[in-house]
Amino acid sequence: MGQRIEMTWQPDQQSATPKYQQIISYFLTRIQAGDWPIGDQLPTQRQLAQQFGVNRSTVSQAMTILLADGVLTTAHGGGTRIASNSWSVMMAHDPMNWQDYISSGEFVANQPAIQRINDLEGRGDLIRMSTGELGPDLYPKTFIQRAMRQATGQLTNLNYLPPLGLKELREALVQRLRKWGIDTTPDNVLITSGSLQSLQLIAVSLLEKGATVYTTPASYLKSLRVLQSVNANFAELPVDDNGPQYWHIKPTDRQRLLYTIPTFDNPGGTVMGAQRRADLLSFAKSHQLPIIEDTAYQDIWLDEQPPKPLKANDIAGNVLYLGSISKSLAPGMRLGWLVGSAAIIKRLADVKMQTDYGASSLSQQVLTAIFADPGYDDYLTGMRAAIRTRRDNAQRELERQLGDVATWNRPSGGFYIWVTLAPEISVAKLFDAAVTAGVLLNPGVVYDSQATQQIRLSYGYETPERFTEGLTIIASLIHQQLR
Repeated sequence: MGQRIEMTWQPDQQSATPKYQQIISYFLTRIQAGDWPIGDQLPTQRQLAQQFGVNRSTVSQAMTILLADGVLTTAHGGGTRIASNSWSVMMAHDPMNWQDYISSGEFVANQPAIQRINDLEGRGDLIRMSTGELGPDLYPKTFIQRAMRQATGQLTNLNYLPPLGLKELREALVQRLRKWGIDTTPDNVLITSGSLQSLQLIAVSLLEKGATVYTTPASYLKSLRVLQSVNANFAELPVDDNGPQYWHIKPTDRQRLLYTIPTFDNPGGTVMGAQRRADLLSFAKSHQLPIIEDTAYQDIWLDEQPPKPLKANDIAGNVLYLGSISKSLAPGMRLGWLVGSAAIIKRLADVKMQTDYGASSLSQQVLTAIFADPGYDDYLTGMRAAIRTRRDNAQRELERQLGDVATWNRPSGGFYIWVTLAPEISVAKLFDAAVTAGVLLNPGVVYDSQATQQIRLSYGYETPERFTEGLTIIASLIHQQLR
């Protein structure tokens, strides 16, 4: 249950900093230093007021903020105790700014290239060579219809669900996560409208202005503006075949975190090895580094099952785990999940309720039925076989048609091939010419401003025949440029 905390500190009566803010800073400093472990009990507010030489209302103001940010917790008959020493401490670093972020909701406009791609994907006449989702022909129609019939047959209402989401779905997720080595509880799971909403909630709820977000040089995160909308700064980490070289993360007084897709990175397709994952977790623990682990492609392994997620060995609670069915089943259901400490999940759930009052009740009922169906794992096996066929076809066609003017990776899962074209090829001209010829592709600059010679191809959306047709057009346009 922890020890009872004793202290001799008092706020500086001459300081211009309000006393309640001094109290908050003092608490955070002691918790961050490890002086007050999780579970230790604080004196009563009356006792603290006497110790600090302040009004009880001043102590109450400080405690209210620390409780709201999940740093402290209360229990009936158990007093006030230390609840968290990692994410929640970071979250409360500048508590006066959080309400500004939550209430402002301002977004930076998306990249013009992304806006154009989004518009063009609405056309039905283009071969979509870069779309990051399963092709319509792979949709398991019969399986989904069965789950829908089961779900609707059990419905008694479609009212709002609890802040964390449908309990039965969270329980089903706990069971599925256990297969990946993650031991958690329904109270540590928040249902979101896809991983993108999870990132949005983190941005507006946990990041202070000027926070540093470490990523790989080419990153899916850079195709979004959700973090720039809260004035976060990107810092690039060198990468190798094992993923980001985390040891280049610099110690700083400012807030910083790492965003990573350790399993089939987007767009590079890299898989972080088991030893790199273990070393990263050790580094994160010793340096109080929060990690956002995006696992959107985890189920789409094609050659062999990848190492366990970072969250599976996250003893210190540094990792926020993002999952979704958008890549492995149905993006239109708009369902994802976020796994973390109870204090953080509660905080994010509160923000979510302020923005959309919960993900679709019907979608959550249907996904619960899907997870309960023994046929779901059979579907995943069949889906992986189909994607493997598409991956192999894409590799053959690239070698046949672009082997003389490009290099690329051979992904062992996910959807993406990161193609580097010869320096004399203009990707901007190729993009425009391809659209005119009926083909849509994603330029590398969407993911990295320096990736002027790269394109991201996806073998997940189009059939092998359509992919081959689209690549033939792209190859013809490239060779026209070279002539």
